[in-house]
Amino acid sequence: EAMKKALKGVDRIVHLAAETGTGQSMYEIEKYFSVNVQGTANLLQLLQDNQSKKPIKSIVVASSRAVYGEGAYLCSEHSTVYPEQRSVEAMSSGKFEPVCPKCGKNVTLLPTSESAPFKPMSMYGLTKQVQEQAVLLYARTADINGIALRYQNVYGPGQSLKNPYTGILAIFSNLARQNQAIEIYEDGLESRDFVYIDDVIEYTIRSLRYQGSFTGALNVGSGEQVTVAAIASEVKKFFDSSSSILIAEKFRVGDIRHNIAEMQLAQRILGYTAKIKFEDGLNKFLTWAAAEPEQDKSAYQRSVDELTEKNLMESVR
Repeated sequence: EAMKKALKGVDRIVHLAAETGTGQSMYEIEKYFSVNVQGTANLLQLLQDNQSKKPIKSIVVASSRAVYGEGAYLCSEHSTVYPEQRSVEAMSSGKFEPVCPKCGKNVTLLPTSESAPFKPMSMYGLTKQVQEQAVLLYARTADINGIALRYQNVYGPGQSLKNPYTGILAIFSNLARQNQAIEIYEDGLESRDFVYIDDVIEYTIRSLRYQGSFTGALNVGSGEQVTVAAIASEVKKFFDSSSSILIAEKFRVGDIRHNIAEMQLAQRILGYTAKIKFEDGLNKFLTWAAAEPEQDKSAYQRSVDELTEKNLMESVR
């Protein structure tokens, strides 16, 4: 009923609603499918029912880089490959890097393009894949523009500082401000493509206003690779914190190792390239976070305990 009212007089839609957090999705499975998949189905049903009255011109949906899993890598023997999920056995022995799925050799990270196959490694990633495909299928059938924006690691002022499952910047900031130990999983060399909120907004608005004809997925990232260890160090430095930075000798089941987005297609379609460098965006985020109230000190540890209880946190032997 709420969506039905919201759709009155609307000819373009941005669909951002979803449950987020890869860890939680692995044990709150029904909730994630109910919200992400069924919620999207509810929206599309309303659009279909209303199509004869006032059809919409375009729909933009927030997808996720989680649909890729580990993403693209280069094997010296098999060229571009897409590794499988890292095994608990390998990670327990400290072997964190993905390997070629064909020969088992070491591989080198490549930017992942939109043509990469779907290989989600969490229930969250799987529901985002279904959400994306459902919206694009509807758009093709209705002969309207449909754009799935595969957001990388979005950050910036205004993001939640309360949820200990999503966003290492928020987690590290809370710990550093309280002078608590900052735990790093794996070996700290895992990396992510962080994209600042202002750039995300620009990509999204350009998608909404796109005047050409396009139905498909576009990456939304910075194309920069930043390690978790480097982030922890910068956050500690900003707050002049006495926090110790610890390699926790733990890993989360289902986490990916690296992430960097290929951005050429989004630049060609939308005519935009991310402007905010990570160093500048991080400073803006931390300046904002410093003025926010401190969060519950025990929230992070509760999240660790919960993942451990659900057999989703393992130790390196």
